[in-house]
Amino acid sequence: MPRFVLPPVLGFDLFRKADADTLLRIYRGLFLRIAASEGKLFIFAENGFRPQMVLDELEEALRRWPEVAGRPPLFGVPVGIKDVFRTSGYAIRCGSLLPSILFAGDEAPLVTRLREAGAIIMGITATTEFTHAESAATRNPCNRRHTPGGSSSGSAAGVRAGYFALALGTQTMGSVIRPAAFCGVTGFKPSQGLLPGQGIINFSPSLDQAGFFCATSQDAATTLSLFCDAPAGGRKASALFIVPEGAYMDEVEPGMRRAFDQYCNRLARLSGVRIKTMPVFDDWQGIRDRHQQLAAAELAQMHREWFADFGPLYRPKTREFIEFGQILGHGVIETGRASCANQRKKLDDLLAGMKADAFLAPAAPGEAPKGFASTGNPVMNVPWTHAGLPVVCLPMDKVRSGLPLGVQAAGRFGLDAELMALAPLLETAAAPMRL
Repeated sequence: MPRFVLPPVLGFDLFRKADADTLLRIYRGLFLRIAASEGKLFIFAENGFRPQMVLDELEEALRRWPEVAGRPPLFGVPVGIKDVFRTSGYAIRCGSLLPSILFAGDEAPLVTRLREAGAIIMGITATTEFTHAESAATRNPCNRRHTPGGSSSGSAAGVRAGYFALALGTQTMGSVIRPAAFCGVTGFKPSQGLLPGQGIINFSPSLDQAGFFCATSQDAATTLSLFCDAPAGGRKASALFIVPEGAYMDEVEPGMRRAFDQYCNRLARLSGVRIKTMPVFDDWQGIRDRHQQLAAAELAQMHREWFADFGPLYRPKTREFIEFGQILGHGVIETGRASCANQRKKLDDLLAGMKADAFLAPAAPGEAPKGFASTGNPVMNVPWTHAGLPVVCLPMDKVRSGLPLGVQAAGRFGLDAELMALAPLLETAAAPMRL
């Protein structure tokens, strides 16, 4: 029998039509890959990878769907689950030192939906503490001296490292889109409220948005169709994109700005594509401040009892943000929620009035920072998260260190499938890269 060689990253097609013997060979290959790399990449949370549980799930899937013709869309696809989603068979910790019993409960509906679609839970992925700023141990598979981004660190890095083909994450500021950019994978953050939030340990209920990572936009479209009952094969051949000018784009580092401008030039040369640069945010600092204050105030509210009982177990950055939130008061929450609604309407109205398809911007100020003191600056993601708009991130280019650069497109609220249909067009303008 010829030796089976796993591809460096995993697509859904590898699993969908595989027979039982091939699936077992694939998963044995994945176990060997993880054994060789996990001590360097730290993608899983503590006790988050249990090979026997994976094999048991695979055996059950093969028993349940023995015939290729009757298999669901994610049959056999290995999935990573961020350490904030309640998942049957696992004790989650939210990247913290707090007792896991605090986070126990029924499985998150999103996880259950993946199982029902035939996916195999590969394990629980590392997150920053309570999805805030205290970094996980995870390294960037593109360059292990650099952060993979956060807070969904293990989910993004695990897709890039070929541990699994799909991973769940969450975003309160930039925790899906930024690590997707830093790791060179596709990330999608749906419209606020599109995906059910039950069974997820919240940071800020008004801002938290579940999302996911895949190696390709085609697989991301399949995943979105599973979650929102939208067709998976839509593709747009023409589009108008708006690039915000002013203080927002001033956050971008010079190297990233050059790469983004080059990307826009390539994109604009495609037939049917137009790009318009114009002012978008007339209160940029205000948006940032209200977002930060809303997140802090709701985090303090969510952790009131836990912080009182287990305060010394919280790491410094998380403790500082909770203490900041404690002094803000409920009025800040109401102001922040109103700001989210106002920003959503303003951005939606702008796209509708211009007959534009999406906003276009760098997914992060630059490449993934070196070291692990920080997971990178989420500033480029804040306005779209604040407004709850759907966002897709795709690899755009890479720098000499081998680190990828990402581009993000934000569409109109609730039109997630329409935004995803732009992804193949956006991929066409990317500089040649090999995953």
